Amino acid sequence: MTRIDRYIFRQLAVALAAVSIGLAALVWLTQSLRFIELVLDRGLSLVVFIELTSLMLPNFFAVILPITTFVAVLFSYVRLASDRELVVMRAAGLSQWRLARPAVMVAMVATAICLFLNLWLVPLSHTAFRQWQFEIRNQLVGVLLQEGVFSQVGDDLTVYARYRDPDGTLRGILVHDQRETGAPVTILAEAGRITTTANGPRVTLLNGVRQQVEQSTAATAPGTPPLRLNTLSFSENSIDLARTGRGDEARSRDSRERSIEELLNPDPAEGLRERDVRRFYAEAHQRLSSPLTALSFALVALAVALTGQFRRHGGGARIAVGIAIVVALLAFGLTAGNMAARNNAWVPLIWAQAILPGIVATWWMMGAPGWPRPAPPPLAAET
Repeated sequence: MTRIDRYIFRQLAVALAAVSIGLAALVWLTQSLRFIELVLDRGLSLVVFIELTSLMLPNFFAVILPITTFVAVLFSYVRLASDRELVVMRAAGLSQWRLARPAVMVAMVATAICLFLNLWLVPLSHTAFRQWQFEIRNQLVGVLLQEGVFSQVGDDLTVYARYRDPDGTLRGILVHDQRETGAPVTILAEAGRITTTANGPRVTLLNGVRQQVEQSTAATAPGTPPLRLNTLSFSENSIDLARTGRGDEARSRDSRERSIEELLNPDPAEGLRERDVRRFYAEAHQRLSSPLTALSFALVALAVALTGQFRRHGGGARIAVGIAIVVALLAFGLTAGNMAARNNAWVPLIWAQAILPGIVATWWMMGAPGWPRPAPPPLAAET
């Protein structure tokens, strides 16, 4: 690597790191706002909040790294052109590809990082993230319950406590349990205490009434309602708060938690639906092809920055064209991914979006050989 290569490479690397970290921090901030309630209102520690939200960062970087590579390459080379540094380098005998070599090297590093993230770190971090979510919803129910608030435990269990004693005893408890389909249960109790068991948190209720609405099966006179209310008074009763009606769904593994092998060849014992199998197949190809977009987008930036004549206070139109091209490619990639998830026959579009822009950009930097050009004007005849 020559001194000029190191000079350009250093500028590109610093710009890429700064833009990637800044954009990832912005995305992290916007996405983590939905978890801030766990700290402010529900008593979870700041350490838990940071650990939970930091597990989203690998996925953020895998998504934004191709975009930030394009931004870093485009604006770094535009700055070199506007400062006349590219003019001096060309005058020193550097060819188009010698100028582009540092950007290609940076893009290859970004591609390798994206491949590492997609194949290993993103599935690992997303699995840990979903496990944290499950534990917060089920294992940390005792922390999440607040006095004077109707707390949702899953989608089918609501718990209310009028106030909490200093020793943790709950007073004035109401539990509405809809985990049994067609037979909701409402429990009122004077007091209770939450304990942790091997199966998750459990609340022990004292001195209360259990009311359950059931379908009436006895032959009754016409006009009698088909439902009946069963009431039971108790001195002590226990409810397992972790056993929500959708607990199995919360533990199921989605596509981002699976390896490439699992996505391409899912276990038949899981009994996946056909549309899930198609979606997994498309996800595998997206995960394999998306790192290549970092290299393709960098080549698009080079084609825009190196093939035009930039002035010190100009070039904005060409920058806008480059940004428009990448935005169109991103939109096409989203469309292709959705189409491939519904019908795997469209999977080649995913690879086309990742590879073809780089091929076209390389061809353009080579001078677009084969592209028809207008004939030069005839020379004026000498008199």
